[in-house]
Amino acid sequence: MNLQEQVQEIFTSKFSSLPNMVIKAPGRINLIGEHTDYNGGFVLPAAIDKAVYLAVGKSGNNTAEWLAPQLNSSIAIDFDDIKPSATEWANYLLGVIAQFKKKDLEVPAFNCVILSDIPVGGGMSSSAALTSATATAVNNLYDYDLPKLQLAKFCQLAEHEYAGVNCGIMDMFASLFGKKDHVIRLDCRNLSYEYFPLHMPGYTTLLFDTGIKHSLAAGEYNIRRQHCEEGVSILKKYMPEIQLLRDVPADTLKKYKSEMSDAVYGNCLYVTDEIQRTQDACNDLAKDDITAFGKKMFATHEGLSNLYKVSCPELDMLVDAVKDNESVAGARMMGGGFGGCTINLVKEERAQELFQNLSVMYFDKTGLSLKMYIVKAQDGAAIV
Repeated sequence: MNLQEQVQEIFTSKFSSLPNMVIKAPGRINLIGEHTDYNGGFVLPAAIDKAVYLAVGKSGNNTAEWLAPQLNSSIAIDFDDIKPSATEWANYLLGVIAQFKKKDLEVPAFNCVILSDIPVGGGMSSSAALTSATATAVNNLYDYDLPKLQLAKFCQLAEHEYAGVNCGIMDMFASLFGKKDHVIRLDCRNLSYEYFPLHMPGYTTLLFDTGIKHSLAAGEYNIRRQHCEEGVSILKKYMPEIQLLRDVPADTLKKYKSEMSDAVYGNCLYVTDEIQRTQDACNDLAKDDITAFGKKMFATHEGLSNLYKVSCPELDMLVDAVKDNESVAGARMMGGGFGGCTINLVKEERAQELFQNLSVMYFDKTGLSLKMYIVKAQDGAAIV
């Protein structure tokens, strides 16, 4: 029995009626374009074939019950009093409902059951998938017909206001706008986007999960943002028209290196390089040039490790281990950094062999078990 069938069965058993609908909302990967979003740059995410399944049904009164069987958790909700909850996972749904209500769009009470095959903590944005599933469910359950971009903004605000995560919009955008066998080039300054085909004959996309997340990630993330803003403020003295690092060519940045600390300059140089690299990588995809694309992934990791300094020994170890492997076109750390997954473009027939070899090496050096996820680009959130 697949997850769609399971979530329907659990809902029917619990509430003695069929759900009004089941929503499937995918997680995401990001092939290239890391830490460029808050600098007004480009990102290149794709929705993947791992998803949250949300079965929903109108409750008929102002109260409802939500179930997360995989967490052995449930919560009763008073829809007349939507507010943050001590039950962490429920805040992703509550935050979305709050956004509809702020727009004077009433959300009558609905029961729901949640199942997911997105690995929690694997960097595939299970939280964005849950908010995207909720927004899609409410939009369809009550015939609001809001555009997907509005739903993405609701989901982002839900994370800011109810989950306490000051995230960008990429994750929920990818979950809502995903297209099978395509990546999305999203311009984070104006939210315009374009699809590029992900044709990789003979290759597969593998995620190797370090199984760790260093505790300094959140504080260091904020420091990187501050460094980028400091760089822009220095450059504005000479170029008042610039607003973000997106507006700064790398050559111009180099002219004013002496006015910045090494950390500020290194962080800004990585971002300006990565914004250009992401645009060039899209040209590689348009030409089905996986070799050139993969080289840019390695270059991104080098920048993240040596200039932006958000990698860690475990991530570097996994990327270094495949750098000269002829079966790997490209690899890099994916996500905010200091742990999580590497993303790798690997020849299909060598994938299992590579995983076995890396698993032995990784355990010998860290004492940790390596996990592998095979992912494919899929369509975004929808009724199933």
